[in-house]
Parts: sequence; C-alpha cells; structure tokens
Amino acid sequence: MLTVEYGVSRTVVREAIAALKADGLVEPRQGSGVFVIEPAKPVTVPFQNVDYARLSSIIELLELRTAVEVESAGLAAIRRSPSQEERIIEAAREIPASNYTAAADLGLHLAIADATNNPRFREFLTMLGSNVIPRTAMMGEQGKEVARDYYAMIDQEHDRIVTAILSGDEAGARAAMRQHLKGSQTRYRALLRS
Repeated sequence: MLTVEYGVSRTVVREAIAALKADGLVEPRQGSGVFVIEPAKPVTVPFQNVDYARLSSIIELLELRTAVEVESAGLAAIRRSPSQEERIIEAAREIPASNYTAAADLGLHLAIADATNNPRFREFLTMLGSNVIPRTAMMGEQGKEVARDYYAMIDQEHDRIVTAILSGDEAGARAAMRQHLKGSQTRYRALLRS
C-alpha cells in the first residue's frame, strides 16, 4: 500500500492520484484499482511548423492565402455593410500611416475577411497571424529606393482591391486580390532564385 511504503496519509495518495488523473496519466477502475494509461498524443496546431526564414514556406502560405482570400474579397464585395466599408477604408489608410508594418497590412486583410460576414475567414487569417505578411524577407537590405517602389506597388494593389469591394464588383475584387497575392508569390519566387 502506498501510504505505508511512502509514509503518507490516504489524503495525500488520493490527491496525487487525482492530479495524475487530471493530467491523463492514470485511470481509476471501479473495484480494480488505478492503472497507468498511454498518454494522449499531443494535438498539433496547424501552421506552427512554418519556417518563416525559408522563402519556400512563405510561398506555400501565399498559395493557401490566395485560395482563401480571393473568395474573401469576392464575398466582401457583395456582403459588406456600410460600417465594414468604413473599416476597410480606415485599414487601407493605416498601412502607409504605420510605415507599412505587417500588422497594419494584416489589418486590411482582416477587415476584408470581416466584410464577408463569415467569421471563418477571420479565424483562418488570425490563426496564420501577422507572419503571413513576411515583408522583411522581401525588403531585406535592398535599400530605401527599392522599398519606396515596392510600397508604391503594394499601395496600388491594395487600392484596386478596396475599390472593387467598395464598388460591389465581385469579379473585380477577386481578380484584384488574386493579382495581389500572385504578385507576392512571383516576387518571393524571384528572391528564391537569386
């Protein structure tokens, strides 16, 4: 008996067994005792093994984002409310105001996802997090001149997406989002080759 072997009270043994049971390590069986069980395999959370230092991982995420966000833009164009339109405009303005931070860029994509009125789009992008906008890999040490040209291009791409959504142009919103994300894939593939 554990109480005698370890010189502890029955209360201490019960508490220890309760703690082991809570951790999923033992299973009490009526009339038979307490048995050690096989620990449950840890649940793997999606997208936790993405290596953001590898351009190939970034390209993989961009391909997945394209599949989801093209539809998001199309749905936003037909389902948005006036308040969601305002939020999309504000989010687009926040990008240059924030000096093109990844968080501000993600904010625009989240505002578009919210305008679908389907919470799963936001959940998906939130699960990926701001690392889904891997701008530092693109900019690297390329200098301010390249950054200025790059940001001007990003502004134009975002403007096309926002304009199409606000105009209720479902096909145009999808095309603009596709062009934006495919353009990002092309830029990262060029970096991968160099």
